[in-house]
Amino acid sequence: MSDINPILSSSAQSIAAYQDAIEQSTQAVVAWLQQPEMYQGKTVEQLRERIQLSFTSQGLGNQVAIERAVEYFLKDSLSVHHAQCVAHLHCPSLVISQAAEVLINATNQSMDSWDQSPSATIIEMKLIEWLRQQVGYTAGDAGVFTSGGTQSNLMGLMLARDAFFARQGHSVQQHGLTGDLSKIKVLCSENAHFSVQKNMALMGLGYQSVTLVKTDAFSRMDLSDLSTKLAQADANGEQVLSIVATAGTTDAGAIDPLAEIAAMAAERHIWLHVDAAWGGALLLSEQYRHYLDGLELADSVTLDFHKQFFQTISCGAFLLKDARHYELMRYQAAYLNSGFDEEQGVPNLVSKSLQTTRRFDALKLWMGLEALGKKQYAEIIDNGVTLAQQVAQFVTEQPQLELVMQPQLASVLFRFRPESGDAAAVALLNQRIGDALLASGSANVGVTESDGVTCLKLTLLNPTVCLADVKLLLESVKACALQLLKA
Repeated sequence: MSDINPILSSSAQSIAAYQDAIEQSTQAVVAWLQQPEMYQGKTVEQLRERIQLSFTSQGLGNQVAIERAVEYFLKDSLSVHHAQCVAHLHCPSLVISQAAEVLINATNQSMDSWDQSPSATIIEMKLIEWLRQQVGYTAGDAGVFTSGGTQSNLMGLMLARDAFFARQGHSVQQHGLTGDLSKIKVLCSENAHFSVQKNMALMGLGYQSVTLVKTDAFSRMDLSDLSTKLAQADANGEQVLSIVATAGTTDAGAIDPLAEIAAMAAERHIWLHVDAAWGGALLLSEQYRHYLDGLELADSVTLDFHKQFFQTISCGAFLLKDARHYELMRYQAAYLNSGFDEEQGVPNLVSKSLQTTRRFDALKLWMGLEALGKKQYAEIIDNGVTLAQQVAQFVTEQPQLELVMQPQLASVLFRFRPESGDAAAVALLNQRIGDALLASGSANVGVTESDGVTCLKLTLLNPTVCLADVKLLLESVKACALQLLKA
């Protein structure tokens, strides 16, 4: 074994090595932050050829390993803080979130049991209590931090499924699925996140269990069609175990009519899960909080903090209205969450999570709220929504651009509209605009579809971006389009 101990510990040698590695990495990040390009512009083929593994018998040492990571990873990473990086729900991060990551990584707490994360467990529980208050739930700590929306949605759907069978006297946990599974359905909008289908397949009910409800002109769930789909389910002898509403669809940022959907679900004793992975940021908003009216009526809620809460990936949460439903996934292991611990009031969060080993990602949100305060947090969240409205107005004033849909959160859907060309040609042109801008390294603009129309998307999360920045980007879009038309 080498004379140099590579483990982080209290020894003078380890502390010195840690400080050197962190300083070297920090200096590299500072240099990367100052790169003028949003992306260096390498293709998939170029990166595949360029990146080579170098695992030697003796090892390269920390300094060289970091140098190689800087050269082959950092320099060719997307600058998510760049003003023209607006393709996805991929936010720049708070400085304090970066500081939190240092503490999280150095302490390496595991959130499955209290004796592996004593203070971290209590902080997470108190944050869950606070988040429940923001939603409008009763006091309690039913909820847990997750890796993000897909996992939180899985927890909501899994508990909805198990509650559905429990009402019929059957335990899925003990005995598995039973009956004619083709008759069990989940309803969500046409624009709901694809994790609904993925999770239903994962739970053994398949894509066929998902019934899509039509949406209105603003991509929100159509209440009339929801009523029709529920009636059709009854007529077909089908049972609906959950309705999944969305508060912030990926493209349009659409928020379904939550209160009305909740009323329809309650009337039929159907579990309502709300995927508020994006729109949940409005819980802190001073201007747009009312967009989430009715969220408090949901049986479970998904929140993501690595979107418009500006936390580093990953950081999400699942909130459960009625803590009793956690009994549906309860499992005790003597080495993690023993009955003795429970009798002594020791909180072991593994009982609330699909994960066992889990990072202390809650620290990032806690430190963010403490550092910024609710007012500044509200300002940077509201900035994106207001900016999207300003950009939409500007787009309508440009003869070569067409606004596809009025913005609802912080995204703008539009397309370049040439003087001539059929629908297929216009669609291909807009796809090529997005590809060309990324290849040039100058901008990352989303390409998506809205009601069958291929369009470009600006996701305006970055609170440092202003209307002037977006106007420059739109000029780049127009210039790129004209160049492609001439080619």
